[in-house]
Amino acid sequence: MHLLPEEERILAGEYGETRQKMIEILTALGKVFGAARLVPIMSAQVSGASYKTIGDAGLEWLSGLDARVSVPTVLNPVGMDRVSWREMGIPPGFAKKQEEVIAAYARLGIRLECTCTPYYIYKTRFGEHLAWSESSAVSYANSVIGARTNREGGPGALAAAIIGKTPEYGLHLVAERRPQVYIRVEGGDSRDDVAWFGALGCIAGKLAGNRIPFFSGIRPRRDQLKALGAAMAASGAVALYHVAGITPEARIFSYDLSGIEQIPVTAGEVAALWTELPVGAVALGCPHCSPEELSTIAKLLAGKRVKIPVYIFAARKVIETCREAVATIERSGARVYADTCMVVSPAMEQFGTIMVNSGKAFSYVPDMCGAAVRIGTTGECIRVATDGAT
Repeated sequence: MHLLPEEERILAGEYGETRQKMIEILTALGKVFGAARLVPIMSAQVSGASYKTIGDAGLEWLSGLDARVSVPTVLNPVGMDRVSWREMGIPPGFAKKQEEVIAAYARLGIRLECTCTPYYIYKTRFGEHLAWSESSAVSYANSVIGARTNREGGPGALAAAIIGKTPEYGLHLVAERRPQVYIRVEGGDSRDDVAWFGALGCIAGKLAGNRIPFFSGIRPRRDQLKALGAAMAASGAVALYHVAGITPEARIFSYDLSGIEQIPVTAGEVAALWTELPVGAVALGCPHCSPEELSTIAKLLAGKRVKIPVYIFAARKVIETCREAVATIERSGARVYADTCMVVSPAMEQFGTIMVNSGKAFSYVPDMCGAAVRIGTTGECIRVATDGAT
């Protein structure tokens, strides 16, 4: 790798031990993946924020760092709502450790937004280089916005945030963003709910693996694109996808799809993921809800009461801009939480079966929460929660 003079000085330790460690991480990654240089980034998003996932070892490592981030940096969801953790039923011992993790990140200058949807909070533009780590955020940034980021590990994203640069390889290069598998969806163009696109993503992610898919036969809107990409990142390792006529780079790559595998997926295959299981709780907002999703949930819950626990997750700033919708939701007995989500919070481990409208959650809940999972549309989730029906 070619390093600039200032980068060489950081590597030599002239800017402190922590910054030296961080650029060592970046140069090691660059050498492994054949990067020619480090490229400046506009923002970073750091995972490894929940005490549930990083434990004491991760907390000890974070606490030993002595530097500040040099670009706008946000944190992934933590293990609890930082304000309402008692209401969530989080044990005080866990809360204490989680606060220590948060404080360690705050000392590094990271903004404590604690969300998997940073694009709702900070403007991200086509072509910008980023160092984001949460899989659904990476997918959205690359696919829907047309920004450039690899799926960074927690230490790699943090290193990039502190140095302000990341190795230029993989999805930072236009040549590496070409479609690698063509998925033709049959009978999916009239589907309207995020759950259907999430379920499609569960199937497509397994088919694509770590390849870049190109879709035809669907016309998803932004929330549906978010659901599709999040599910593919969870069931496979998809960090970028294209949808004909929809995503910003699809036109660039749609002219030459010859030579790549073509796979049909039918609406019937997607519908097969729907099951009828007794439900202990409903959880929505994986990834975190958009303002439009909160509005939809509020309309469905208006004038009703839930009969089982309903957890809804969104970024705190989104919640603050949707106060009327949130008030309507909470009058039903459902609860809206910030900073955390169903996957990384121990609050969800008490339920035997969780109903979701998310393909990402459908993939993660069994392992992360130890629960059976049932997928349904947003409307079906609310019907189950308010009628007690299965």
